[in-house]
Formats: sequence, structure tokens, C-alpha cells
Amino acid sequence: MPRAKLPAGIDLEYETFGDEAAPLLVLVMGFSMQMIAWDTAFCEALAARGFRVVRFDNRDVGRSTKLEHLGFPDFARAMGGDRAAAAYSIEDMAGDLVGLIDALGAKAAHIVGASMGGFIVQETAIHHPERVLSVASIMSGTGDRSVGQARPEALAALLSPPPPDRDAAVEHALGVWRVIGSPGFPFDEGRMRRRVGAAWDRDHDPIGVARQATAIFTQRDRTADLARVRAPAVVIHGADDPLVTLSGGEATARAIPGARMVIVPGMGHDLAEGAWPIIVDAIVDNARRAGA
Repeated sequence: MPRAKLPAGIDLEYETFGDEAAPLLVLVMGFSMQMIAWDTAFCEALAARGFRVVRFDNRDVGRSTKLEHLGFPDFARAMGGDRAAAAYSIEDMAGDLVGLIDALGAKAAHIVGASMGGFIVQETAIHHPERVLSVASIMSGTGDRSVGQARPEALAALLSPPPPDRDAAVEHALGVWRVIGSPGFPFDEGRMRRRVGAAWDRDHDPIGVARQATAIFTQRDRTADLARVRAPAVVIHGADDPLVTLSGGEATARAIPGARMVIVPGMGHDLAEGAWPIIVDAIVDNARRAGA
């Protein structure tokens, strides 16, 4: 797969779907997740609606650059909100996204982020408005710790360390998705098992994931700055999300002027296949607002 070389010395592995001449739409995945968490069929559904769709590995996961020289972060300080303890920030990751848009030869892009990816696209819309055609924030929040608070069982599942061997790690991941996933849609164990196994085979670096976690723990409250966003925005959130509960999405929609809120009944903290038609329609309808 191609790699985008950014000025900061970071390479991002990416994959493209659709017509190269179509408007660019970049998908930004969440904490610890590789680009293959954007299902190929989901990407193709968006491409069929008239976009050049790009998915990529964020720094420190998958086949993108690992910032090994930064070592293992100070988790305790980071969880307390000490930004100096973070390996890097969400703003830095927003800079990666802009660098990818540059490398793809585009002046601006429609940007779609899930979970941590939502934090990244929000920061991009705040700090780089000229590079953003539209923004979709999925199952995410504003960084305000008083909203979107995780249910204890969901947070415990997410932060539980995976076993070191492949088979046990796959079973562990399936257990996590059963806790944080969508209760209103069927759990396709076979599909999830294949995806989790493929992610393990591509990369399994717990220290890189830990560095990503410190960016989340130390993220800032973006609420006030989101009021400056002028790109068309849609906020998509599961009614049954246990990890970033619905109030996080609602706060995001309130903070961005003119943002549309799409609440998906039965959706948890995942992109359940049964919810794809709603999610794809919401992303496309929002992107068309930019054209109007």
C-alpha cells in the first residue's frame, strides 16, 4: 500500500477507494484501531456515492511510523491530565491529517472521524479550517470530561491489557467488542474475528497504543473553539454507546454552529454493519451541504 511522507518525519500508510478525480473524503479511525477497522465494504459504499475515499493508519498503529524513541509514557500523570506527560497531542495528530491531505495533492477534504478520530477531525476543523470541506464526528465528544462519560464496565474492558499471544488476544478483543458494541444490531462474530486477527497480523504494538492513549487522556476541552467551525458538520452517535455516552455527541452538536445530530438507535461504540446505511447517508448528505 502507498505511504504518505509527512514533513514531521512520520509516514502514514493509506489506501484509496473510488475515482481519483472525485472529491477527497478521509476516514480517521479511533484509539488503537488500524485503518482496516473502516470495513472495505463501508469504504466502497462511500466511494460509490461519488468520493475518493481514503483510510489510513494513525501514527503508532498499523504500518504507519512508530514513535519508538518516545518510549513508554507516564500513564499515571497523563491520566491526571498532565499534558507534559503525553507522548504527543490530539493537535499533533490533526497535523498528521493535514499532512496526509497535502500528500494526496488536495487543497481540502471532507473529513470523517470515529471516536478518537472525532477528536482529530474536530481539532483539524478548528485549526485548519481552509483544509476542511465538511466534518463528520462519530461516537466522539468535545474533550469536556463532564459529558460522554464511559460506563465503568466499558472503560474497564477497553483498558484491560490484551494477552501476548495471537489466539488469546483475538478472544480478548472479541470480549471487549461484546461489551462496547451495538446491542441493537447482530454481533457478527466471524467478521469481527477475521478483522481482529488481520489487525494482529498487521501490527501488535502495545507501547504504541499506550502513547496514543496519553493523547486522549490529555486532550483539551474544545467546546469554546468549536463555536468557530464553519464547515458543514454532522454528529453521529449511538443511542446505546457505553464508552462515549450519548451526552458526548450531543455536546459536540451543540458546540458546532449549524451541526446536525443523527442518533442511531441500538448503536454502541462500533460501526455495526446494520447501521451503515444511516451513517453513510448522514456523511454524504453533510458533504453535499458543502457543495451547496
